[in-house]
Amino acid sequence: MTDDRDLPLSSSLPETGVDPAEAPAAPLAEAQAEDPSPEPAEPPVAALSERPPEIPEKFWDAEKGEPRFDALLKSYLELERKLGRMVPLPEGEQDEAARHRLLRALGWPESPEEYEVEPPHPWLERDPELEQRLHQAGFTRDQVQLVYELAAERLWPAVAEAVAELEAEREREKLVAHFGGEEAFARIARAVDRWAKSHLEPEVYETLAGSRQGVLALVQMMRASEPELVGEAEGGALAVSEEQLVEMMRDPRYWRDRDPEFVARVTEGFRQLYGT
Repeated sequence: MTDDRDLPLSSSLPETGVDPAEAPAAPLAEAQAEDPSPEPAEPPVAALSERPPEIPEKFWDAEKGEPRFDALLKSYLELERKLGRMVPLPEGEQDEAARHRLLRALGWPESPEEYEVEPPHPWLERDPELEQRLHQAGFTRDQVQLVYELAAERLWPAVAEAVAELEAEREREKLVAHFGGEEAFARIARAVDRWAKSHLEPEVYETLAGSRQGVLALVQMMRASEPELVGEAEGGALAVSEEQLVEMMRDPRYWRDRDPEFVARVTEGFRQLYGT
């Protein structure tokens, strides 16, 4: 009798007429092979409906709802170029090399002789010593030109006025000496003022009174027109002739207007001539 333990495993299976090697796989194995479970897909990135506040508007594509990366890249490259051209600031007062580089970038020349100044006034000349000091202070070409322009605009009028006042004072001193002192000149000045205001245009009077020669011309004009005024101013004596008094009587101020002051001068002239 044969022991079942000695029989091969295939002999214990029922006869199916199918080769075990060709037998179909288990149902679970078939399901795994034919319909494997798909891996979960990543959700698509949704477009943003609004621009984030940290992104500038020029870098935002509103239609696509996303940043404009091409514009961002272009802007970054331009910023790099600008930074590469920038002059480094001095790190302290002792950093003279950086200070000079910065000044030259602003227009500071290497020497004061390189300043190109155009004096804005014909009487205002360039001053090499001044330009040397301005160069040491780091003034650029435009700043030095501005210094000269301010001098012509603000300082020169003040200097011209001071010179005019000094010249006028000198002219007055000569007139005082010409007429024999302050008191005599004051009398002449009052007489000239009274006569010129009634005989000359204000502009003419102002022009002549602005110089010593002009004042002397006014005195001569007044002497020819009304010599008694000059006589009064020079000491109270009219020193007029009868012909001059007759000429004064033909003046409309005497016979038509009856100007009290003018009539009194004619009367005083006849009194001094004839003692009446």
